[in-house]
Amino acid sequence: MSFHGDQTPDYLRGVRRVIVGAVTLGLVAIFLVWRIDNARVEQLRVSLVDRFVPSFDWTLKPLAAAAGLVSDFRSYARVYAQNEELRRELQRMQGWREAALQLEQKNAQLLALNNVRLNPRLSFVTGEVMADSGSPFRHSVMVNVGRGDGVADGAAVVDGRGLVGRVAGVGERSARVILLTDASSRVPATVRPSGQRAILAGDNRAAPTLDLLEQPDEIRPGDRVVTSGDGGLLPPEILIGQVVAGPDGRLRVLPAAEYRRLDFVRVIRQQPAATVEGPGDLIGPLVAARPEAPVGGAGR
Repeated sequence: MSFHGDQTPDYLRGVRRVIVGAVTLGLVAIFLVWRIDNARVEQLRVSLVDRFVPSFDWTLKPLAAAAGLVSDFRSYARVYAQNEELRRELQRMQGWREAALQLEQKNAQLLALNNVRLNPRLSFVTGEVMADSGSPFRHSVMVNVGRGDGVADGAAVVDGRGLVGRVAGVGERSARVILLTDASSRVPATVRPSGQRAILAGDNRAAPTLDLLEQPDEIRPGDRVVTSGDGGLLPPEILIGQVVAGPDGRLRVLPAAEYRRLDFVRVIRQQPAATVEGPGDLIGPLVAARPEAPVGGAGR
């Protein structure tokens, strides 16, 4: 038998027809058996189920495994989404934690400022440190209070522990503060308990030096250093720090102020001393008036 191209042989066509017809008859028979409502047919159906269904358990296992795999994948997708949400929530919580820690530090610094004991005759204004010089040769900071807040040039600046420095340059709403460690800083000081006077001189190091001491042998490491008030520029008895022995053998002062966490400071405002102009109206002692002598010797 000969055929060309896509022509199908005659015997294959006959086999195909037989198979299609057998399958069709089988499906029709199954349908009729499953739809006929008869006791004998019902018994036949039960027998067929008992005979063939248990033998198809091996075909159900892959389906069950596939269904379980799909369920596990959905569960994994839900767990992954929950994990991503928890990560985002954790990042937000870490941001809030950092903000809370910063607020806690600022609150502690403000509470420390409230504990500063000053002369009742002195007033102060609290300012926030805006920026520093950022130079190793200039130790200064800028604060957001100025002439409009009553800040004067040369005023003392303190934090919650001790003297920070002095004002050197005042604007209307800002001021520059020279720190004790700056090379241009000179502060008259008193060493306790010896009571010796000295000049605290900055040299761009962490601990300024004590200069012009009369008897350095009486100074010991750990002695307290306070402002002396000489010259009237800085109030007396403000804590500066304590004496330490420098690596070069010189006596230095470790400042009590925390420069690494300098966020808020107090600028001390001194009331100008009252001045007396002129002698004023002085009241002298009362003098009794003498009786006048008679004129021309009338009593003779």
